[in-house]
Amino acid sequence: MLKTNYYYFEHGISFKNIYLLKKIGMKKITQLLALLLIVSSCGVRQTRDMLTSGEYDGAIQNAVDGLKGNKNAKGKQDYVYLLEEAFAKAKDRDLRNINTWFKDANPQNLEKIYNTYVQLNNRQEQIRPLLPLKLLKEGRDAIFPFDDYSDQIVSSKNALAKYLYDNSKALLINKDKMVLRRAYDDLIYLKNLSPGFKDTDKLIEEARFKGTDFVSVYTKNETNMVIPVRLENDLLDFSTLGLNDKWTVYHSNRQKGIDYDYGLVVNFRQINISPEQVKEKELQKEKIIKVGLKNLLNANGQVVKDSLGNAIKVDDMRTVRATVYEFAQFKACQVTAKVDYIDFRTNQLLQTFPLASEFTFNHIYSRFKGDKRACEQEYYPNFDRRAVPFPSNEQMVFDTGNDLKNKLKEIITRNKFRR
Repeated sequence: MLKTNYYYFEHGISFKNIYLLKKIGMKKITQLLALLLIVSSCGVRQTRDMLTSGEYDGAIQNAVDGLKGNKNAKGKQDYVYLLEEAFAKAKDRDLRNINTWFKDANPQNLEKIYNTYVQLNNRQEQIRPLLPLKLLKEGRDAIFPFDDYSDQIVSSKNALAKYLYDNSKALLINKDKMVLRRAYDDLIYLKNLSPGFKDTDKLIEEARFKGTDFVSVYTKNETNMVIPVRLENDLLDFSTLGLNDKWTVYHSNRQKGIDYDYGLVVNFRQINISPEQVKEKELQKEKIIKVGLKNLLNANGQVVKDSLGNAIKVDDMRTVRATVYEFAQFKACQVTAKVDYIDFRTNQLLQTFPLASEFTFNHIYSRFKGDKRACEQEYYPNFDRRAVPFPSNEQMVFDTGNDLKNKLKEIITRNKFRR
């Protein structure tokens, strides 16, 4: 039994898996063992393929994963050889690249140099918990020449931070918004790289402000009617629409110190308001209803009794009638407009979108003459209503506001000034 356990352990099978194999039964052990060996060989083959194709870090990751558990098992020796070779080749490649970048003296390579030093250090820390690793056939430990890269990491990080700061600061005098946004991204990267570096936070705000597209939003009235002030104010209150994004800010009131890049103009073209109308409709209602109970009479008009001598009762049904007078108050308002996108820098019209909305006022009330019971229940609420004053034209126009605002938001959301 101990010999069998040693065989499993030698091939990288843990005591937990040995227990599971025995629990399953000896008949299936051979099949499961073969399956485990196939899976292991596939992992080794994949790691070797990655190594030969230059994917050294992928090969290192595979080998490290494969060595978890019983790292010194015979069945895992291939991983040790592959890890040793992949580490040496990855380190050699990275150091050669760094040497080339230093000779090139291009400041844009500073990020590559810093990241590669960090990668060299992280690779060592990935392997360190597994050491020492035995090469059983050669009777030695696998060789992983580790170096201290802390000085290089700090110096390359400082050089990168200085470059990002100086370069971004120089870009802030540019008028191109896209260049300013790149400066903003570099400054955010600098802030994460070296928190508190000089006045980075101040430069970030400057880059954000200069890189932002400011849009002036206003209305024009091309109709022969007065647009309610409430409608204009509500329509231009973009604070409730959530339209501002990272690089676009909408202002309905121009602010000092801001050069606006674009204009968004809501041009009211036409307002149609229908006359106040009251339509009357007369409806005849008739229904057979139960009004109580009555004695059952035979053909001779005599009361029919049951076996106990009691009069037999039946439903007393009557026909009731009523006349319903239904009144419908109606008034409609239609507002037609267009939305113009204007580039203030070139004073050109960029795009135009149609915008329209309609609001209707409906009020129904009813009267009846006759027996109310002849009417359906749906008429009953109308009997309690009375005529109401029609809304004013100004109120009708204002009531189109919510629909106009939602449609305006949809236009702006789908059609950005700068993509």
